[in-house]
Amino acid sequence: GEAGGGRMNDVDFARIRRAWESVRADPTRLRAFDDAVRDKGAGACVHPSGDRDLPVRAARHDLLTRQVLLGTVEDGERNPYARRGTGLALDPGVLGTSLLAVGPSGTGKTARLVRPVVESLALQALAGQAAVVAVGAAGSRLGPDEAYDIVVRVGDPASVHDLDLYGGTADPDEAAGLLAEAFVGDVPGIDVRRAATTLAQLIGPFREAYGRFPAVPELRELLDGVPSALTALRQALEGTGRQAMLRELDARLRQQGAPGDPGPALADRAALLDRPAFSGFFDVGAVVGGSERRGRPFSLRALEHPVRVRVDLPERAHADASRMLARLLLAQFNAAAAARADRSLFAFLALDDASHTLTPETVRGVQRLRSANAGVLLTLRTLDDVPEPLRTPLLGAVGCRMAFSGVTTWDGQRFAEAWGTEWVETRDVTHRTVFADQPLTRAIHAFRKLVTGKAVTTDAVTVRQVERERWSASELAHAVPPGCAVLSLTSVRGERAAPLLLRLSGTG
Repeated sequence: GEAGGGRMNDVDFARIRRAWESVRADPTRLRAFDDAVRDKGAGACVHPSGDRDLPVRAARHDLLTRQVLLGTVEDGERNPYARRGTGLALDPGVLGTSLLAVGPSGTGKTARLVRPVVESLALQALAGQAAVVAVGAAGSRLGPDEAYDIVVRVGDPASVHDLDLYGGTADPDEAAGLLAEAFVGDVPGIDVRRAATTLAQLIGPFREAYGRFPAVPELRELLDGVPSALTALRQALEGTGRQAMLRELDARLRQQGAPGDPGPALADRAALLDRPAFSGFFDVGAVVGGSERRGRPFSLRALEHPVRVRVDLPERAHADASRMLARLLLAQFNAAAAARADRSLFAFLALDDASHTLTPETVRGVQRLRSANAGVLLTLRTLDDVPEPLRTPLLGAVGCRMAFSGVTTWDGQRFAEAWGTEWVETRDVTHRTVFADQPLTRAIHAFRKLVTGKAVTTDAVTVRQVERERWSASELAHAVPPGCAVLSLTSVRGERAAPLLLRLSGTG
């Protein structure tokens, strides 16, 4: 009745269908489902936020197939005849292999790719099908605040929510590994595993002594080797009687100042977060430096719930800190998505600018996401923002690759290598002059040449199969019109679509 009266939208249909599928999987939920539908109609099984739709939609969505329209395949010879003029959409079946998009500023990566994809997954979250985290610089147009359940504005005192620096874990070794990846994962010459051991030797004893992880100022003091901080920690540990943690702390003290010690580098990176602008953030349940701020910390452990999260990073004022936090979020997402007990929800992380955030370990983690019903969207202005040894592994780790108009020939060469070659049929026509043997024929040929000005020739046609690049570096750099992009897709089932020239929605 509500559907006929126009009081039921596509989100309601998808949400109730999802709830009915859970009832079929677990019949004990049938009574609760019946009561909810009888009492609330189309508002049954509503999202915890109470929202039944987004405040605004910037793209076309089909929640029945969980797709968002990205654009139209160009009607040109570069595309297969059967695909010319057809629409192209993305869904979790291809986003689960992760997507890398490269293009210079102003080509529409945020407005025509990130925003529609995040919006689609936010709608699916309202239907109980997905969990999405969007990370971008403050001011990025990733949708209004009302479209999200949690908005974390790092560095903004008015932010209601905070960011959990330790990813919601209670294991010091796991927390140390994630922090090491974020702090020094991009520093050449520093062993991340050794850095993780250094952090574990400090935050493990600290948690044992105080029942919590250290706040940023406390962590910085420990990494700097401040005598008063280390002495207080030792005294607190001696009161607990945990000799194992005392040995960990003693091992750290012996290694401090030794050649190759990652402690100073870790302390320098911790100092990036120990700024007045971040005072009160990364709350661990302690008042540090007189700060009374109490935010509600967000942890990526919440991916088991259909949450919609946006994290705004202070890219303009604190660029290095923002990149470090982006690395931390990516590392935490890889760990949290793989550790989920219930993987029925599709988990997705969108990094609006992944420059200087990728490390060898996070690239390996991205490759493992497709088996965890999760994926990431990474955008770059150029592949030069990724360390040289990681460029080829990155293109191999993601299943979907997208090159916007205006990429350089150097970036185009990487995409051309990733897309490989294909067999095409070529026709070579050879013109050969005819020399006659008979006098009469020679006379006729001479007269014909006198009249036409051209010698008598015959055409020889050679048809052969040759192997050519699907898209060359030069074509990607110069033949992609503005407002277009070349996109290849791979599904989680292994199906592949050759790169297609796509005109993005919202362009003329």
